[in-house]
Amino acid sequence: MAKMSPEDKLAAVQRYVNGKESSRSVAADFGISHRYLLGLVKQYQHNGVEVFVRRYTNYTKAFKLDVLNYMTEQGTSFNETAAIFNIAGASSIQNWKKQFETLGEDALQPKKKGRQSMKKESTKQHKNVLAEGSTEALQARIQQLEMENEYFKKVECLSSSQGKITKEDKVKVIYELRHKYSVKALVAFAEIKRSTYYNLVKKMNRPDPDADLKADIQAIYDEHEGRYGYRRIRDELANLGQKVNHKKVQRIMKELGLKCLVRMKKYKSYKGTVGEIAPNILDRNFTVVVPNEKWTTDITEFKLFGEKLYLSPVLDLFNGEIITYTIGSRPTYSLVSEMLEKALERLPEDHQLLMHSDQGWHYQMKQYRHTLQSRGIVQSMSRKGNCYDNSVMENFFGILKSEFLYLKEFESIKHFKEELKEYINYYNTKRIKAKFKLSPIQYRTQFTQAA
Repeated sequence: MAKMSPEDKLAAVQRYVNGKESSRSVAADFGISHRYLLGLVKQYQHNGVEVFVRRYTNYTKAFKLDVLNYMTEQGTSFNETAAIFNIAGASSIQNWKKQFETLGEDALQPKKKGRQSMKKESTKQHKNVLAEGSTEALQARIQQLEMENEYFKKVECLSSSQGKITKEDKVKVIYELRHKYSVKALVAFAEIKRSTYYNLVKKMNRPDPDADLKADIQAIYDEHEGRYGYRRIRDELANLGQKVNHKKVQRIMKELGLKCLVRMKKYKSYKGTVGEIAPNILDRNFTVVVPNEKWTTDITEFKLFGEKLYLSPVLDLFNGEIITYTIGSRPTYSLVSEMLEKALERLPEDHQLLMHSDQGWHYQMKQYRHTLQSRGIVQSMSRKGNCYDNSVMENFFGILKSEFLYLKEFESIKHFKEELKEYINYYNTKRIKAKFKLSPIQYRTQFTQAA
């Protein structure tokens, strides 16, 4: 059976007392028998947290007789008696009973532990002054118990907040109590070496070499409202002129308790009727070398406050930029026609463009097809029931819902539309695309300047 520290004993008992796990499962996790765990629980119920404080175990003969008499008069078991008198193990009481029955009261007299001291007679005389029962010994014992209780309470607070106690945590507690109690006594009770304590204290007092980097990481994380993981934060730092390894960014984010809040959700788009209006000219060739060469569009649905909203954006495959969008309470054709009209205002005259969509009924309408033909735009449609043919737009809808819809809270439909406008502006201007290490508009600007 594994040897347990006071902190581990308390953690095991608290897990069982919470009532969510069986004694066997908790005991298995800590490498102990479930009977031993139940014994710790009884001790905790009778004596509270102090039962796990390291105790003075050289019991007097009078104390042992009191324990045996109580057990005989009350009819309690060895385990119950140990719990009531705050004795570490029931086996000690069994030994006392056997010694008393075979050899009498004198067998209960405590024996001095360890080898006989080789110090001078003056030292022995000093020890005699602090003999058991003297005022000095009692005061020393009280101070020892106070130190142990205060240390244990502070460690218990750390345990409840983070679940695990490290050497660094113990050193912090000792450092806090160092003016009140002896460091030698504290490190001995905490079971760490004094050299370890002083070494870690030196590190504690050194200035943090990553303080500025931590501040920058926190600022980027806050600016993007928790949407960035360590890779995008690394890219943002690189754009600011700081080359930092992604593993270091990940480690610092863990230290700061920063975690990307985005969790991708399954996307389900609005589906219209199926037809054969235009072939799949795009054919999943999403690579584009110049702006406004290939656009893609689709419609997605939101459910808010018992109502439905429909979003119709158009996206440039060159940089993933949202060219424009419309939003409405019904998926009417005007939703798409207005979107197309606004998008074409940004397209130069006589510019060769491929417009891709799924086989939704909006894109099969004569008005839609005529508008494209009048501007010399080639129409392309995904194959029947194949979402991968328009995966770039599908991916945008997934990001939109994960980073915006599921992450924020809205007060009304009007508030939702205002926040949507801000998010799409953020998506175009600030949010880094991993492929480019820049936002869509930053990438387009860089390309234009280079050209």
